[in-house]
Amino acid sequence: MLFDSHAHLNDERFDEDREELIELLRQRDVDLVVNPGADMETSKTALDLANKYDFIYAAVGVHPHDVEDMTEEDIDQLKKWAKENDKVVAIGEIGLDYYYDNSPRDLQKKWFIRQIELANELGLPFIVHDRDAHGDTFEIIKKYKAPETGCVLHCYSGELELAKEYIKLGCHISIAGTVTFKNNRKTVDVAKNIPLEWMFIETDSPYLAPVPNRGKRNDPSMVRHVAEKIALERGISYEEVCQATKENAKKFFKLIHSEDE
Repeated sequence: MLFDSHAHLNDERFDEDREELIELLRQRDVDLVVNPGADMETSKTALDLANKYDFIYAAVGVHPHDVEDMTEEDIDQLKKWAKENDKVVAIGEIGLDYYYDNSPRDLQKKWFIRQIELANELGLPFIVHDRDAHGDTFEIIKKYKAPETGCVLHCYSGELELAKEYIKLGCHISIAGTVTFKNNRKTVDVAKNIPLEWMFIETDSPYLAPVPNRGKRNDPSMVRHVAEKIALERGISYEEVCQATKENAKKFFKLIHSEDE
């Protein structure tokens, strides 16, 4: 069974068939999903979805695209959701995005730091979005992440050497469908060479569908293609990748699931 550590099942692209798709996930070997928010609205709908399905969990946070209008009142609301509902397992997704620059970079940094501080305060891990901002993202995490606070670089796109530096800081690396893309040797290099105990797998659905479904709507059932590619590149079994990445993520998100009881 698979753990999709990052999927946006509350995205509007699932509006027509969300319930049917979710009901089929266990038949398709996916029995745990973390659904992060990207702004205040999607953080709330992620929590609503997690409360509806026992095997879906939520993260709450504001993505760098949407921090321009963020306030301390939003921080208070994120804190309230996290403290009052045990289905909230992380703060995220948060971080920096210098590719689109939808929010001014100074505000991206400000609210990234503030949300890391919130995660530290709550004792929750945080989920990081980093696009074309590798240097600043690393320096902020290095400076502000508490030693005991978990962190995962979602849909990791950096070099292997940077991944190794993140691991030294106690950060996990999450591999998405981009590892299956032709000529993407950088992500393959990371997936092949980092210690397996620091790795998660994810879809980031509905985005970034892996080969052989590239260009289509992604969903958590397609995380198997990520696991298959990693197994192939590492020369280990598919089952070993599924088991290791699932246990890594369960420990990271502090999940107690019915199957463990």
